[in-house]
Order: sequence, then C-alpha cells, then structure tokens
Amino acid sequence: MNITVLHGQNHKGSTYHITKLLLDKVTTENDTVAEFNVNGIDDCIGCFQCIIKGEESCPHYDQVSAVMKALEAADVIIIDSPTYVMNVTGQLKTFFDHMAYRWISHRPHPSMKDKIGVAISTTAGVGAKKTTKMIASQMFWWNISKTYQLPVISAAMGWNQMPDKKKQKAERQTTALAKKIRRKIGHVTPGIRSRFMFFVMKQMHKGMDYSPVDMKYWKEQGWI
Repeated sequence: MNITVLHGQNHKGSTYHITKLLLDKVTTENDTVAEFNVNGIDDCIGCFQCIIKGEESCPHYDQVSAVMKALEAADVIIIDSPTYVMNVTGQLKTFFDHMAYRWISHRPHPSMKDKIGVAISTTAGVGAKKTTKMIASQMFWWNISKTYQLPVISAAMGWNQMPDKKKQKAERQTTALAKKIRRKIGHVTPGIRSRFMFFVMKQMHKGMDYSPVDMKYWKEQGWI
C-alpha cells in the first residue's frame, strides 16, 4: 500500500501527532509512506495557465509537481491541517488552488476514483469539523471515491499540553479508522454523488468546447 501524506503546516503540533498515530496503526513493513508539507509553495496567481495550456504551464509547477505525482501514485491520501480561524491553513489553501485543474470539471486523474482519502484536523476549541469537511470536499472534487474525516478537539495549545483523556480518545479513534482503511483498500467504488457529478461533467464536455485542453483530455481517457 502506498500512502501519501500532505501536512498543512510544517510545525509538529497536535495535528501532526494525530496523523502519526494513524500512520503507526495503518501501515506495515510492506507499505510505503511519502510525506510533504505545503510551506514554501507560492500563492496561485489565478493565471488559468494550468487549465488553458496545461499544468506544466503553471509558474509554480516545479514547486507542486512532486506532490501531485505522489498523490497520483498513492492508494491512500492523508491530508491534515490545524484549524486556523475555523478553516485550513492558508498554505494548504494555496496548494488546493494549484490543484484546480484536477477537479472533475477539468482533468481528474483516472486513478483517483480508486483511492481512499483521509482528512485530519485538530483544534483547541471549535472548528475542526469544518476544516476536515473542507479538506474532504476538495478530495471529492478530485474524484476520490471514499473519504474519512477525523476532527479532534485537543483542548490544548499543543500536543504536550493535550490532556491524557483526549490522547486516549485519539488512540481509539485512529485505531478504528486504521481498521476501516485496511478493510476498504482495493474495494473502493464511486458513490452515487460521485457518479452523478462525473455524468454531469461528461455531458458538459460533450456540448461545450470552452477548454480545448480539457476536451482533449476527456477524449484521450475515453470518457467522451
């Protein structure tokens, strides 16, 4: 099993440690894990070059291409982010902006429908559910068929201050989630919502030539 982990911040706080708990429980010696963080990726400037000309035309392609290729090669994609002002970090949002061309409406990678996604976030108070929902939404638009969410209330400013009861609960949650992921590997199928959205986009590409690059891609995949 190949796992790609994308950290929404490079400091090793509560969210990082929850992700590590899950990795410890879900991986075996036969699995491979590739980890990245999004710090250092320049802001998307909205030039539309990834959609109009192709992703290689993005001025920041060299900064994001390794992550994109790792996502495509993974069986499981884990994306984590601490909750900042009730949402993901600005750095992670920047990466999501760069992934716009991989939405169902443009050029979704054909392997995404066979993958499992995991969205993780922690917060000292509130907002973690909103954050994991946002991450899961992005993975849905990448056409990932099955996504799990793990929001955690740490009740602390950092991992070392997190109460023992909260850590014990996180242990139980990550253990249960790891079992679900292991059972689901190789048995992922798109749900009704995914199939419906893909059908809508298929009809759109049949009837609209707004993006020749997208149109060519859908034809090459045999989708239209």
